[in-house]
Amino acid sequence: MKIVLLALLLLSVAWPSHAQKQFNAGLKRELDSLYTLDQRWRALLFDPRLTRQPDSVAAALGVKKADLPNYLARQMIRTDSANIVRVRAIIKQYGYPGKFLVGEPTNEAAWYIIQHSDDIKSYLPLIKTAAKRGELPFRLYAQMLDRQLMRDDKEQLYGTQAMGYSPVNPATGERESQPPFVWPIKDEAKVNERRKQAGFTTTVEENAAVLGIKYRVVTLPEVARMPK
Repeated sequence: MKIVLLALLLLSVAWPSHAQKQFNAGLKRELDSLYTLDQRWRALLFDPRLTRQPDSVAAALGVKKADLPNYLARQMIRTDSANIVRVRAIIKQYGYPGKFLVGEPTNEAAWYIIQHSDDIKSYLPLIKTAAKRGELPFRLYAQMLDRQLMRDDKEQLYGTQAMGYSPVNPATGERESQPPFVWPIKDEAKVNERRKQAGFTTTVEENAAVLGIKYRVVTLPEVARMPK
């Protein structure tokens, strides 16, 4: 009898909401909206189809053409700050909102918002667990791990992160943009093998080309010697 009562009590316990696995249509719609906001300003800043039309974009937004880059950057930062606040609350309630809870490709929405925040280090273990459980593509965990390693001034593992820099010209006192480069990679000779295992469909060289970068091997000591 005691065993039966205990079983009934366990069945009546309200499980933590992050353990829920049923599809949540309302949460899917919210995350789709957050993702749209996340990408809006980035598209206006970086998508060549739009960056080639600054006059039209400036007119549509009601800002001066000369003020457009700073305006877009401010809007992106403001949106990122608001989005991560909401994603923190969602994760606190549900855990990572993955494939089983919101479907594909919405399961990637929270990842994008975290990737564009200062919270990567806090959520990296959660993202790793979600990827191992099939809630999220493992390549996205790999990409986030690379970004945190770069932020920590360490070698990345999968070659997903690149760096641009603009050192000051001592002669003019002005900053001059230098060609971007793929951040240093640990055991670079095996990076494409690791990329394939993680689910990437391109090599590090092909990925660099997509980013408009001519790939070359760079080391941490070289980065340290680069002019500031």
